[in-house]
Parts: sequence; C-alpha cells; structure tokens
Amino acid sequence: MIIFPPCKINLGLHVLKKRDDGYHEIETCMYPIPLCDILEIVPSEIFSFTSSGLTIAGELSSNLCVKAFKLIQRNYSIPNVNIHLHKQIPMGGGLGGGSSDGSYVLRGLNDLFQLQLTDEKLQQFASELGSDCPFFICNEVQLASGRGEILEKFPFDLNGYYLKIINIGIHVSTKEAYANVKMSTNPFKIKEILTSYRLVDFKNQLTNSFETSIFKEYPELEELKNKLYEDGAIYASMTGSGSTIYGIYEEKPKKTLENNEVLFELVIAL
Repeated sequence: MIIFPPCKINLGLHVLKKRDDGYHEIETCMYPIPLCDILEIVPSEIFSFTSSGLTIAGELSSNLCVKAFKLIQRNYSIPNVNIHLHKQIPMGGGLGGGSSDGSYVLRGLNDLFQLQLTDEKLQQFASELGSDCPFFICNEVQLASGRGEILEKFPFDLNGYYLKIINIGIHVSTKEAYANVKMSTNPFKIKEILTSYRLVDFKNQLTNSFETSIFKEYPELEELKNKLYEDGAIYASMTGSGSTIYGIYEEKPKKTLENNEVLFELVIAL
C-alpha cells in the first residue's frame, strides 16, 4: 500500500492562554495543501520503519509513524508491517508533516487490515499522537480549537488563487515556539475574520501569535514575509508554529529567492 500524506497551512493562529494541563488553548483554520510525503506500508514478519529523503531527527520510538502502528497493534492485534517513509515535507516548518504521517499510518492500517474504524474513532486515536493529528484524518478545511483537537468543518475556499510556500531551512521546534509565544490580543475570532472580511483585508486582520517571538529570533523570516508582499501577495503569513512562510496571490507569482537561499519554494494553483 502506498499513500501520500499531505500538509497544511494555518489561516490565522491565535494562542489564547496556557491551560492547567500544560497545553495551550488555541484557535486556527487549517487548510490542506497538496505537498505530500510518500508512505509505503506492507505486511511483514517483523516490524520495521525506514526512511529516505529529508533526514528525520530523533529516536525511533518518538516517531509518529511508529507510535501510530504501536497504538493500533495494541488495540487490534494486527500483524507486523514494514513502513517506509519518503520525507519531502520539512520538519519544524509549521506544515504539520509529521502529524500527517502519523495520521496516515492510522488510515493506512485501517484500510490494509479492514478494521472498519470510523473517522471519529480514527480521530480519537490520532489525538493520542498529537494535537494536529486529528485534522489529517478527514483532510479538509477545518477550524480547530482547544489544543487543536476540537475540529469543525468550515466552508472556506481558495479555489482560483495561487499559493507560494517558502522554507529556508530554519527548524523551529514546537516546544521552542510555545515557550516564547505572546498570547493573542486580536479581538476577533478566526471564524469571524474569515467569514466577515475579504481576502484583501486579511493583511490587517488575520494574525499568527507565533510571529512576534519567532520573527524576533529569526528576523530573516519577517524579511521573507515582507518580500512576498512586495512580490504581490494579497496575504502572507508564517504557518503554524514553524518557519515556513506562505503567500496567497491572485496571479501566478514568480520565484522570490535564489536557489542557494532556499530549502524549497513551491507555487501551487488552488
């Protein structure tokens, strides 16, 4: 079985407060985009996980693909598998690639072994892996609240626009981002902004709470956001708690950076 875990951008992200359980209360709109990793899952006598493409840091036991398999095997006694991940989505970039990989292992195992788990049940398992993981079970535009696991389908469409996403290779860990984040002072909820304002007005209304502290630490990211506006973006932002910057355009944009400045620069017709 070969499947293609996608990633997402955040349209606005408000960090509202730190909760008693140590997590943060947030609100955001997650929008799926077709930049994908590649996962192969095949039955095997012994369990194994291998990877290619971008280097994946950390211990094997902390990898979300491995955790997802162990979680399902504990609950349903499925046989062992070999998982191979070809990694194309940068880590620490706020695109949710690791969360997507873990969730797609859940989805893949459900299909491969005909477990007949509902999306709701898969989302329950995904929430045990991480806050962003439940989003990728359905992989459609959704509002997220709580610590990110409370999801609401949301009819927001960027069809007809172009999306440019740029990553210059800076890795921002989620732990680092939340340790320094400034709580949102935006008086409007994300849903209200996306519903009430035109896209051209988002520049002054739709904010990401992580930008203040991360731009202070990595000023080149703020410079990159400004470059996208200079290039003609009608809205530009950092996505998630990571370092990827995106711009939304009415016309297909040209390249912003020279090849030696960038890990990747991708233009997608939405």
